[in-house]
Amino acid sequence: MTTVEPLEFEKPIVNLERQLAELRDRAADSELDMSSEMKRIEDKLTKMKEEVYRNLSAWQRVQIARHTQRPFMLDYVEHTFDDFLELHGDRHIGEDESMPGGFARLEGRKVMVVGHQKGRDTKENLRRNFGSAHPEGYRKALRLMKLAEKFGIPVVTLIDTPGAYPGIGAEERNIAEAIAFNLREMMTLRVPVVAVVIGEGGSGGALGIGVADRVLMMENAYYSVISPEGCAAILWHDSTKAEQAAEAMKLVGSDLLKVGVIDGVIKEPSGGAHRNHEEAALILKNHLLATLRELSKIPPAKLIEQRIEKYGKMGAFERVG
Repeated sequence: MTTVEPLEFEKPIVNLERQLAELRDRAADSELDMSSEMKRIEDKLTKMKEEVYRNLSAWQRVQIARHTQRPFMLDYVEHTFDDFLELHGDRHIGEDESMPGGFARLEGRKVMVVGHQKGRDTKENLRRNFGSAHPEGYRKALRLMKLAEKFGIPVVTLIDTPGAYPGIGAEERNIAEAIAFNLREMMTLRVPVVAVVIGEGGSGGALGIGVADRVLMMENAYYSVISPEGCAAILWHDSTKAEQAAEAMKLVGSDLLKVGVIDGVIKEPSGGAHRNHEEAALILKNHLLATLRELSKIPPAKLIEQRIEKYGKMGAFERVG
């Protein structure tokens, strides 16, 4: 992998890593014994990593979720799945490259994998529309899910979007209806559905492929009805208060698990998934295999019943007095 650009709170760790690398190079080029000095820095580095990553704030996790070198949907497809065959088009308008999807194998099991794809440079981001899908992206996603249902194949969705595309063209082609239709139709799919928030889980853009039997989140992802900046702009008319908003919104996995919005948090490699794509993909693979094994034992009618019950409980309240 290429060198990872550190976030602000990661810079002390990166500086120590550089010192350690320099010592190792010097030791290799000379006959000097630097083992004790290297051991001291290694111990300090281990302790610093544990302290930093164990105590990340919600805003720091948001920053990691947005990291441009974090594994994106197609990175996970490459390292987690085999024999990916991408399918294109919604059969109405055209293709949306911000929402790739197709058949794949997961340890020999056939699956349909669909998700949001971002870009790492300007050219790729323009092609992928910064991970913000148009209506045809959601209609293509549902077409692929219905195809999976026809052949009795489980569906895996990988969510990573700041939100559905809010442009005029998307409104003209009815983005709200496309997402709403997905919500209804995904609720009654007769195959297991597993959704994983791998980075940003923004608003209806995320939920449009997020109705599932099991919703999982990577440790440094976030899932929310609005971005922290958007929330701060509404509440305080000041988007610079995004850090304060992130803490109040309870948008990270540990908070969402407590209130039943998600079903599990997937631990990431030390330092975050952006530091080790292959290890992150292997961890995700193991969680998907275990989850699909569990869901495959449930009859289709029971799956639908449990799915409807699961979402029916969200946001429920009782009026007192």
